[in-house]
Parts: sequence; C-alpha cells; structure tokens
Amino acid sequence: MRGSDWRTLGALVAAALFALPLLLLVTGSFRPDGVPAPATPELWPDPASTGSYSAAIELGGLGRATLNSLVVAVVAVPLSTLVAAWAGFALTRLPPRSRGVVLGLCLVALMVPVTALVVPRFALYRQLGLIDTLVPLMAPALIATSPFYVLVYYLAFRAVPRDLYDACLLADVSPMRTWWRVAMPLVRPVTVAVAALTFVLSWSNFLEALVFVYDRELFTLPLALRSLSTLDSTDYPVLLAGSVLAALPAVVLFGVAQRRFLHQYRGPGWLGR
Repeated sequence: MRGSDWRTLGALVAAALFALPLLLLVTGSFRPDGVPAPATPELWPDPASTGSYSAAIELGGLGRATLNSLVVAVVAVPLSTLVAAWAGFALTRLPPRSRGVVLGLCLVALMVPVTALVVPRFALYRQLGLIDTLVPLMAPALIATSPFYVLVYYLAFRAVPRDLYDACLLADVSPMRTWWRVAMPLVRPVTVAVAALTFVLSWSNFLEALVFVYDRELFTLPLALRSLSTLDSTDYPVLLAGSVLAALPAVVLFGVAQRRFLHQYRGPGWLGR
C-alpha cells in the first residue's frame, strides 16, 4: 500500500472510533425519559421520542445558557485570534536572541497547568469586582487564550517568503500594514483553524465557568449540562439530549472550518498563492 492509502485507512479507523460513541449519544437521546437504560447498547430506540430535547431545554435552561455561551464566544474568539496573530507576527520581527527568549517563555507557559492559575485569577477578579460575571470567561482572550496559538501563528508567518517582507520594508510599508495586507491573507487557513479551536475551547469551558459564575442566569452550556447530570438515572436521555444540543454548534463550526481550510489549502505551496 502507498503512503496515501495508509493515511486514508488511518483516517477511516479514527473516524469509526469517534463515530460509534457519537452514534450512541444521538440514539440514546431519542429514548423516552423515565425508562430504565437498556441492558445492551441499541442502535435505535423503540419506541423513539423527542421529548427529551424539550425537557433538556426546559429543565436545564439551555436557551439562556446557549445565549451566554454565544456572548462569550463572540467576544473571545475574534479577540483571541487577533492577539495571537499580532504576537506571532511580532515574534518574526524580533532579533534572533530576543525571539529565542520569548519562544522559550511561550514553551514554559504551555507547561503550566491551567488549574495552577485558578486561585490567583480568582483573587484578581474578586479584587476587581468581576466575580459572578462573564468577564472572567472572556479575559483570557486578551493574552490569546493559549501560547500555543501564538506559536502556530509564528510558524505560519515565518513560512511566508522573506522577500515579501523585504519588499514591504523597501516600500516603507508600516509593520501593521504589512501584517494586514501581506501576512494575514497568506495564512488564512491558520486563522480558520485557530478561530475554530478557540471557539471549541470557549464553548466547552467548564472549569472557569464553575469557579467564576454562580448566578444561574449567567450559566453557560457546560454548567447547564452539569445541572442536568443531577437528574434521576432513568432520565439520562435528557442529559444525552442536552449534550447533543450543546455539541451541535461545535460540530457545525468544524464542518464549515474544514471546508474553508480544504478550499484554501493547496499543498506545500499554499503560502505562495
């Protein structure tokens, strides 16, 4: 078998491993609530019912939680992507020694567990009076959410032919215009990927929402799903239905992002378009 055939086979195996749990999640959400779980997994319940979806929306407050999650994502995703792009481009313009120091600091920051920052962040937000608001869920976007996104942009901007940057320098084009008019159009697939990953991270952010948000009116989707997990075990289809509704926007976004990524990708020479 050729290398491409092995890659295709590997992709199909990975897709099958992920598809089976998703299939059981979707089919389980159509079981009538209040009925004991089946002894063995079933591909489709008999009888099937959509009552679990309406119960999940009503009992878990998924409508309000979805709106809160959207508010956080609408602010966090573009802001985080913008900051990561700025920082990644700035790294390419630093002297080699300074660049090495900053890259080393980014790698060190990646090794710091997120849980280690919860207590100091809580103290800071409480001092600022921001506890029990959505601001703590958006604030990480001010530092690009994760150093990983900065490194991804740095590698992408570094792959842009140096001649283009030199031509901008000779034409006395400002760094900001060089970033916006030359660099960013050439790394659009990276922007799509970073935006999609940031959205999923923001959409599924449970730990920070649990620590910083107490008002039920401000619950995001992960907290709303947590409230559904406290239902009786015979009502598990309600939790599964809520999980399907919560995962649907992320799945749709990844489908759209994949289409845009594949449309813009042209093999090893995609930066040279």
